[in-house]
Amino acid sequence: MSRHAQHPVRSVDEHRRAVTEALRGIRPRGETVPLREALGRVLAEDLVAPLSLQPFDNSQMDGFAVRAADTRRAPGEEDARLVVVAPVPAGHVPGPLATGEAAPVMTGAPLPPGADAVVPVEETLPGGFPTPGSVLRVPADQPAGRFVRRAGEDLAEGATALSAGQRLTPARIGLAAALGCAALRVRARPRAVVYTTGDEVVAPGAARGPAQIFDANAAILGAQLTEAGVEVLAAHLVPDDPEAFAARLAADAAQGPDLFVSSGGVSEGAYEVVRQVLGPHGEFVHVAMQPGGPQGLAHRHGVPFVCLPGNPVSTLVSFEMFLRPALTETVGAPVPRPLRTARLAEAVRPLPGRTQVRRGVWDGAEVRMAGGPGSHLLAAAARANALVLLPPGDAELPAGAPVELLALD
Repeated sequence: MSRHAQHPVRSVDEHRRAVTEALRGIRPRGETVPLREALGRVLAEDLVAPLSLQPFDNSQMDGFAVRAADTRRAPGEEDARLVVVAPVPAGHVPGPLATGEAAPVMTGAPLPPGADAVVPVEETLPGGFPTPGSVLRVPADQPAGRFVRRAGEDLAEGATALSAGQRLTPARIGLAAALGCAALRVRARPRAVVYTTGDEVVAPGAARGPAQIFDANAAILGAQLTEAGVEVLAAHLVPDDPEAFAARLAADAAQGPDLFVSSGGVSEGAYEVVRQVLGPHGEFVHVAMQPGGPQGLAHRHGVPFVCLPGNPVSTLVSFEMFLRPALTETVGAPVPRPLRTARLAEAVRPLPGRTQVRRGVWDGAEVRMAGGPGSHLLAAAARANALVLLPPGDAELPAGAPVELLALD
């Protein structure tokens, strides 16, 4: 019997759904942040417009506010003649416009009561902005509404300007500012604790023994979680000691995290500490994916626990394939990875029965593999700007064949 036949095997899609369901119990809290800190956050409640946009009728051009009826063509005339009155600068409240008058008006300035059109200054004679009392010639038959921004044209007071659950982009933040909001109610960032397991790993900067390696996984997961809008409360190196890990987990649960994430300790070896401690509280499966086959999900101390494999590239790939999309769907985490289609720049052989996730360099059209498929090749992964998704298959994919990829930057 093969090693994989001894425990459940899942497809990539099945495990992504399982991780997503495990995270649905996270209940985002709300917090109020100033607009300068709102970029990428998720709105916690609907924003109802406290005023209309535009808040008042105003000019779209530098020109002259007129009554369209005053510009009707007279027999034998190409122009209408109007008397210039006091100008209307932006930010000032104008007086009413009488019949036969034209008020110089600047872009964004309120339209005088009675005016219903704006004639651009370059279409008038004698040109420029004549002094009040001068006679202005404008082309006849100006249509009502020309170059006028109407009050409420963009958004009506009382309408929903932004909906809860929307990610705040520069345009949405700008809309909130235009409505007079100095701060917004957003979902608080979920809080996570990260564990890296194994006697063989030591923290960067610490003394390294001859059989040890520096821990890259805590840095990888910390960066990925932060990018995905999660606050990392703590990151711990966990030795191959089940009792020590169980005690560490209980102590961290007291901090009130929303999520535990680990790398390593999920396979079937003799020192798989995560599996030993969490086995009774979850499930450990093999996903038909390379790298990143061994995966685990558990629930401990009332908190979901996502268990990823320990090779650095397996950790990185597993996060992108499972945890990031789950965070995006359940809590609106920022920076989802868009799925793109590209052409292979070289022939690639997929794996029978497993989705292979290769690291690639994508130029917007073609993608070339960055290093081999090994889950230890971190330098090659650092060169990549895409994860190339090769579906299971026996036949080689030729150069030029279309493939799907996740764009990383």
